[in-house]
Amino acid sequence: MADDTLFAQVLDPAHRADPYPLYARLRATPVARQSDGRVVVSSHAAIRSLLHDPRLSSEDLPPSRRPRTGNPIRDWFLNPLKDRVANAHRPLIFRDPPDHDTLRAFVMAEFGIERVRALHGRVAGLVEELIECCRGRSEVCLVEDLSYPLPVAVICDLLGVPEADEPQFQAWATQLATALEPDARADETTRRANAATFDAIAAYMRALIKQKRRHPADDMLSGLARPAPGRGRMGEVDLIATAILLLVAGHETTVNLITNGMLTLLRHPAELERLKADPERAPRVIEELLRYEPPVHFRTRKALGAIDIGGTVIPEGTPVVLLFAAGNRDPARFRDPDRFDPDRDDIEHFGFGGGLHYCVGAPLARIEVEIALVALCRRLRDPKLLADPPPYRLGASLRGPERLGIRIAGIW
Repeated sequence: MADDTLFAQVLDPAHRADPYPLYARLRATPVARQSDGRVVVSSHAAIRSLLHDPRLSSEDLPPSRRPRTGNPIRDWFLNPLKDRVANAHRPLIFRDPPDHDTLRAFVMAEFGIERVRALHGRVAGLVEELIECCRGRSEVCLVEDLSYPLPVAVICDLLGVPEADEPQFQAWATQLATALEPDARADETTRRANAATFDAIAAYMRALIKQKRRHPADDMLSGLARPAPGRGRMGEVDLIATAILLLVAGHETTVNLITNGMLTLLRHPAELERLKADPERAPRVIEELLRYEPPVHFRTRKALGAIDIGGTVIPEGTPVVLLFAAGNRDPARFRDPDRFDPDRDDIEHFGFGGGLHYCVGAPLARIEVEIALVALCRRLRDPKLLADPPPYRLGASLRGPERLGIRIAGIW
């Protein structure tokens, strides 16, 4: 395997269960040009440096281009207008300053720590309900039974989405999450599906925002829809894009973190028993999980100018991959990095990204994962993996098991 095709192997689903040997080979050349022209950055130091470099842009999504329909009005007027609007109003994770900073300020004003802490009881109640639904069974699928339904319910509750609409949001989120996958971005069928999905969820959000403005409630979408003191009101299109981002990002990443977390604990039964006996260990366990098995393995960027990093020059216009999961296991930064060790000190990981785009939902994700993992360790009797490795979803960036079958002796 040539070194300039290693990232192509990372994208290959055949390596989804264990991409870490490929990451180790990539770290041998921390800033490595691939045969397709992109540059993959895989060392902890280089990633940390680039996360704070203003010459690296997050505005790297391909231009929106809706497919031809055969209807002249749609093809020549309506869809080109929709494309121009979409290109000018990307979600904030695909925006650079100053637009990114303005949108993030609106979100953070409504996503403060008090709102997040207020969800603790709701999350705990949902976890207990979902585990109770497994009573009487000898096998569970963690993804179907808890990892997926929990984050969907929480983010919909946070935004103020009616409970009856949660299943539709799950399907929308799963489809739109493919925007983070390089191969999916280039696939015409996926692009068409994403455009149709975005239009459907945007229409739903537009109607819901209209309702929130008429009858505001104590939810995040109501807060974002009203003027903010000193900042005015977020534009309509940006509000819709932000609401969609919160749905997708607040859902898909937490699914992976819960599932990868339980998979790791089942592979390390002594650590599972320690967490069961001492739930106060949970924060340490979660930080190590974010390093060891992060929910997002990489993000893509674009060089706005020539960047000299570690003696290698990334030319202007070059697509760049920040391979977070490789940096998280860099032996130059962590001792024995391939060992799961919640007791290690100074866990400076990229589990929630970093820099300007550090995950706004990190506090909520930590609460959800802590409550879920502690409850699972406490209540599942003698849990054992049905298959190891489990089947994985196709995504290489948002990497996690598609299913996680667990045999249990019952529910405590």
